[in-house]
Amino acid sequence: MADRLAGKVALITGGASGQGREAAVRFAAEGAKVVLSDVQEEGGVRTMHMVQENGGDAFFVPADISVESSARDMVEAALRQYGALHVLYNNAGVIGEGRDGLVTDVDVDAWEFILSVNLRGIFLCAKYGVPALIDAGGGSVINTASVAGLIGSPNSGHAYAASKGGAIALTRAMAASYAKYQVRVNAICPGTLETPMTANLLQQSDRHREVVAQHPLGRLGVASDIVHLAVYLAADESAWVTGGVFTVDGGRTAT
Repeated sequence: MADRLAGKVALITGGASGQGREAAVRFAAEGAKVVLSDVQEEGGVRTMHMVQENGGDAFFVPADISVESSARDMVEAALRQYGALHVLYNNAGVIGEGRDGLVTDVDVDAWEFILSVNLRGIFLCAKYGVPALIDAGGGSVINTASVAGLIGSPNSGHAYAASKGGAIALTRAMAASYAKYQVRVNAICPGTLETPMTANLLQQSDRHREVVAQHPLGRLGVASDIVHLAVYLAADESAWVTGGVFTVDGGRTAT
């Protein structure tokens, strides 16, 4: 096993599948002790077992990050299990498929649901996670945003775009506020990824070709494309990196 994250405890939300699962396996392979959470308990337990089967140290906590008590209990469980927290990877999110749309079309309940997970969830995890990072002498917060928070698209869901734009703004504000405690805060903005969350969106061949064409490198991303950067942001290699907003998008925002 590698040791880029040796001695670190990492809390990864949305760990039941996709990026979160990839991150849990990879962080553990790099030497971290991993606490993973998700509302999907079966998938989260499966991820935990995948880490353990590969010789890693992982612990699953079922949690709904949009609920304050659940986010608080998740962090407290991580501290009870491993005694400290060094990395908070706010990966959990929703795309609001079938519910999101233009502001003139999306209903209020859908708007509030999407923002409750994608933005309120980051807030709540940070509210309880950042003090633990400070107690550990500093650490890294990694927020998953999106290119939808950086550029407009006629077909984008407006609630999703607003939630990701908010995540970017919150990242920068947090970075400025907590740098004095050696807590670094950065955001990753993926382009379109092929993950379980986007499977239904991309299942039609015409739609798939259309989305691929938006990415100059000629393919959609996969979870490992994002996790490579997340490992760097979690590791001491990025000790002078904070307030960054990193696009990992196959060139999507370059055009």
